[in-house]
Amino acid sequence: MRLRSTPVPPDAVHHPLFARCYARMSVAAESTAGLAALRAELLAGLTGRVVEIGAGNGLNFAHYPATVSEVVAVEPERTLRRLAVRAALRAGVPVDVVPGTAEALPVKSEAFDGAVASLVLCTVRDVERSLAELWRVLRPGAELRFFEHVRSDGRAMAAAQRALDRTFWPRVVGGCHTARDTLAALAAAGFTVESYRRVNLPEHGIRLPTSSCVLGVARRPDAAVRR
Repeated sequence: MRLRSTPVPPDAVHHPLFARCYARMSVAAESTAGLAALRAELLAGLTGRVVEIGAGNGLNFAHYPATVSEVVAVEPERTLRRLAVRAALRAGVPVDVVPGTAEALPVKSEAFDGAVASLVLCTVRDVERSLAELWRVLRPGAELRFFEHVRSDGRAMAAAQRALDRTFWPRVVGGCHTARDTLAALAAAGFTVESYRRVNLPEHGIRLPTSSCVLGVARRPDAAVRR
């Protein structure tokens, strides 16, 4: 197994308390909320070199198929990045965990056959810039796999999400915004959304502001003029 070491610069994102809480809750949610199965669905069929933004504590790593030759996993938060490095050592494919933000990916242009955004676009400071960076680093025709919290279809819940996003929620939950419209943002960035499905977490029971999610595939067109 190959794992390259990368110097760690001062952190652009620092949420140590949230990171520790997230690390514990996310591991439990793999089985209780069915996240492990969703991660496997998200990553199935990927090939070649893949960049993953906001890799967190590395729970996706175990689900990458053997057809992936390398994963470059970008994670800005130090506590989560350390956990991701440990997860990378146990992965079935080569994983290189590097510091960096989605808005300024530390990788070359058109260097990847696929990209993964998993529960991260809700937290980035600048969605438009982050998607522009993903466009830059993907080869023409490459896929972007996404699994994200999104705005609810229900009017009452969407209003509650907007209220949370304007007040305490992003400060408490690592920058998370519950009411972002990821599908519209992908289209505005020039990606073609090829398929998606709505997912509720948890699937049954009380609906929370973070319950509404979308899982799908977008593509950087082979030859297209950026919008």
